[in-house]
Amino acid sequence: MVLADLLTDLMSSVKNGNSVRVETLRFLISDVRNMAIAKYANEAEQKLAEADILDVVKKQVKTHRESVDAFTNAGRLDLAAKETAQLEVLMGFLPKEMSDEELKKLLAPVVSGWEKNPPAGGLVFGLLMKSAMAVVAGRADGGRVASILRQMTV
Repeated sequence: MVLADLLTDLMSSVKNGNSVRVETLRFLISDVRNMAIAKYANEAEQKLAEADILDVVKKQVKTHRESVDAFTNAGRLDLAAKETAQLEVLMGFLPKEMSDEELKKLLAPVVSGWEKNPPAGGLVFGLLMKSAMAVVAGRADGGRVASILRQMTV
């Protein structure tokens, strides 16, 4: 997925009258461009990579999840429904996440390596998470990875 794909999707959504998708894509494209300018300055459009766009999508997904929780707790179900609809649009741009079983298989070598060779001062969970997230490479949410790591190291 590149910026041109998002712009094409936006135009087709405008033509189809899908207001939720249009609004979500406009915010996403705006955030992608702002991030690109902040990261690459004058060469933003040329250097923008798919990984950069996925990072922006992940941040927006996290923000929308937090907003849904906040609106639900505050009793604003109308706003929670709007955020949920936008969240569903954003989730369509993320790669399919791994199952828990696949994640455990992927993390097993990381955990066993740390158990055999812990850093000085014992196991430091933050360093373990850093190693695990490097192996997972965006194919699973950090919260899920942390939860599974805690199960595996206990």
